[in-house]
Amino acid sequence: LGAASQIIGRDSFSDYPPEAVSITDIGSTWETLNLEQLVALQPDLVLAAGIQSPEQVKAMEEAGLTVFLVPNPVTLEDLYTNLEVVGRLCGREAEATALIESLKARVAAVDAKIAVVNQKPKVFYELDASQDPAKPWTAGPGSFHDALIARAGGINIAAGLDSAWAQMSLEQIVAADPDIILLGDAKWGTTPESVAQRPGWSGLRAVKEGRVIPFDDDTISRPGPRLVDALENLAKILHPEIFK
Repeated sequence: LGAASQIIGRDSFSDYPPEAVSITDIGSTWETLNLEQLVALQPDLVLAAGIQSPEQVKAMEEAGLTVFLVPNPVTLEDLYTNLEVVGRLCGREAEATALIESLKARVAAVDAKIAVVNQKPKVFYELDASQDPAKPWTAGPGSFHDALIARAGGINIAAGLDSAWAQMSLEQIVAADPDIILLGDAKWGTTPESVAQRPGWSGLRAVKEGRVIPFDDDTISRPGPRLVDALENLAKILHPEIFK
């Protein structure tokens, strides 16, 4: 939105773009925010994310801060609404309108290309296999991962699970035999080579055909404008033939 100069504080995980790292860090939304430091910054507005606890939001309000809770979007349309609202709050309405129109045009371009697709590859999206490589965490129904894989012309093999975040057993993965495995945990060191070395994984179609692919999970797990980057990248990975 062009409002970088208006940002005086960030939580520990808000590290994009790289310039954001130089902004004052007031702590983790998962653990403890430095409320005293936040108050000292004297912000006119605090944007609270959907992942923040009600207790954290209440503590900020009780400290006299003006807090606006930005709900976690579940669709791209929700994302556009959030951008519109934040643009209004920051005095950047024209920039928000331009950004939203640009994002919509990019999504429409993907939709148009995917509309002609006849075959949809089966996809397994790995979030975390550090606890148990035979039962990695994945993204199921209700997640942006699931929605964007479908919109990019793929079939999420975890779409039938009971929750948005769940573990999927090796037996289930073998039965689905995905065409493509996306490594959302690549930033933590998981590689296509390490996946191939897991017991029972070498027989999977995606492994045999060399279609185990690292993916930047930040673009899809953090519900901001980069969701459209994620959609474009997914579409290119799933259907390289139409994005030459």
